[in-house]
Amino acid sequence: MNFAFVSGNPALDLAATVGSRRDTPDDALATPSDLERWVAECDELPDRVTADAAGFESALALREAIYQLALDRVLGRPFDQDSLEVVNNAAAEPPPAIELSDAGLHTSGDLPAVLSQIARSGIAALADPQACLKECGRADCTRIYLDRSRGARRTWCGMEECGNRVKAAAYRARKRASST
Repeated sequence: MNFAFVSGNPALDLAATVGSRRDTPDDALATPSDLERWVAECDELPDRVTADAAGFESALALREAIYQLALDRVLGRPFDQDSLEVVNNAAAEPPPAIELSDAGLHTSGDLPAVLSQIARSGIAALADPQACLKECGRADCTRIYLDRSRGARRTWCGMEECGNRVKAAAYRARKRASST
């Protein structure tokens, strides 16, 4: 399975590793090795992190807390206090180390450092009063994303997956309607 990084924020991308939360949740992180692959594919995180069972459970708890807080923000309700505690505790850990060289930026750290970075990224997005968080406009997608489009007019989490599906369905509906 390939992971999608279209939310505009690593914390929101982690939360989106569960798709279709309203209907039949589809969890892309079934094992610690899935988490390791997700971290390696996320550009802003270290590429070599190992996850044991306890670290994996911590990551899943952080993911659910981030999703809950993002949904609270989208729906304009107060933040869930238990979720705040999970995110704030993760953010309190030391972040990954960064190093600049002629080859570019290198990030290193263990899983707690990665989770700290993800939590800090989520906090930055959720605390920003100017950030426009939205839930995808496709009916069965529950991804929450940062809308940085001009005029905040973005409708879908990503064009490649959700936008194309919605547009193709609308096209087929117009074709059926015009043929009758």
